[in-house]
Amino acid sequence: MQIQKFNIRVYGILINNQNQVLVCDELIKGHNITKFPGGGLEFGEGTLDCLKREFIEETNTPVEIVKHFYTTDFFVPSAYNPSHQIISIYYLVKPIAELKIKTSTQKNDFIEDNIISFRWIDIDKISENDFTLPIDRIVGKALSNSESFN
Repeated sequence: MQIQKFNIRVYGILINNQNQVLVCDELIKGHNITKFPGGGLEFGEGTLDCLKREFIEETNTPVEIVKHFYTTDFFVPSAYNPSHQIISIYYLVKPIAELKIKTSTQKNDFIEDNIISFRWIDIDKISENDFTLPIDRIVGKALSNSESFN
């Protein structure tokens, strides 16, 4: 199948004072996935505005962008539409207000009708295997090998 469209995704890496990174478990098209908070760039929107909007939508918390962490540097077709090429951009972020989400210690701990739940993973224990999608796996591995977030 020929690639017909780019799908640009923007994600935030939020690390707390206990040196843990926030991840979200989400039910998407019938599949449980673990990813970083964030989502799709809308037409007419910049990547930083997209990430700020996505964080408010998902966590009800405004964030400040600290710095760029990673951009996809290899070809990735969409898992949901093989005619789309995925480009993901990751930024380190910090909350500019109190984080207003409940977190769990359990994977896929969906409460009531929610299709998203959040949890913290210790940076020194994070692994590429903690994530579902191929680009998130690379970022998870980079986090475990990096000191650029300190």
